[in-house]
Amino acid sequence: MITMLGIWTGVHVRALREARRMSIKEFSAHLGVPERRVEKWEAGGAKVRPRPVNQAALDTSLQTLTIDERARFSRLAPDSVTERPDEPEIIELPVVLRHDIDGKVMTRVPEGIFLAGAQEQPVWVAEFWIDLYPTTNADYSRFIAATGHPPPQHWSATTPPADLLTHPVVWVSWDDATAYAHWAHKRLPTAGEWEKTARGTHGDIWPWGNQLTPAKCNCRGAIGTTTPVDRYKSGVSPYGVYDLCGNTWEWTSTPTTPGRYELKGSAFTSPYDRAAPSATNDADHTMLDDDTGFRCVSTAPMA
Repeated sequence: MITMLGIWTGVHVRALREARRMSIKEFSAHLGVPERRVEKWEAGGAKVRPRPVNQAALDTSLQTLTIDERARFSRLAPDSVTERPDEPEIIELPVVLRHDIDGKVMTRVPEGIFLAGAQEQPVWVAEFWIDLYPTTNADYSRFIAATGHPPPQHWSATTPPADLLTHPVVWVSWDDATAYAHWAHKRLPTAGEWEKTARGTHGDIWPWGNQLTPAKCNCRGAIGTTTPVDRYKSGVSPYGVYDLCGNTWEWTSTPTTPGRYELKGSAFTSPYDRAAPSATNDADHTMLDDDTGFRCVSTAPMA
């Protein structure tokens, strides 16, 4: 398995694009950056290093290559510039693995302390694995087919709309989300696990850092509906996880009062100032809406 590259240069950017057999236009859309930026990286060759937030998007793209694409990348990318020249070698566990029941890519969040809430209180969280993307309509359709669980109200019978397969599933209650998690041998994240995934260990305001950048997420006024879960590549968290601001609210397993559970992340219907991962919301376990979905976690990466 390919893990994070460590140091990206323009040479590696070209290698990754060619490994995916994408044009510059296609590749820039894939990363969520302007075409001219990709052109600049590639023209600069080994002398150019993208900013950390863009390196995170490149790392995520690298991690999701197919076997054939990985082989092409290995042939195209020079080994000499993939090493950190000034740092000791660090051997790590694989960053991502694919779950063997629902097939979703999950990433590891190590145990340790993070700064939680608006007051940034130190909170320790045990190691866990979390879905890289929210549960999509395509994911949920496999659950429906396997269990006969009632489908969301915006589907045609048991079939999701063809143009929404890669969008987060919505019109799902906490009970629906929990049923999916049980089927997948996973669970819903606690509010703390979700927030640590979004903010990292340093208490950043946003998944991408502390800079106010509405273009990195799907909040009110941006699109007006859900978007594909891999659209905002420059808005990933320190762990490479997508859509932790905007698109859809996400159910957690943390109760607020009997029968009510915390929601995190905000949605395409939310003002940007409510999108900070430290913000809280809650709802009754039977609530369902067009802006509410979920993702899952697991103590171990494979069921």
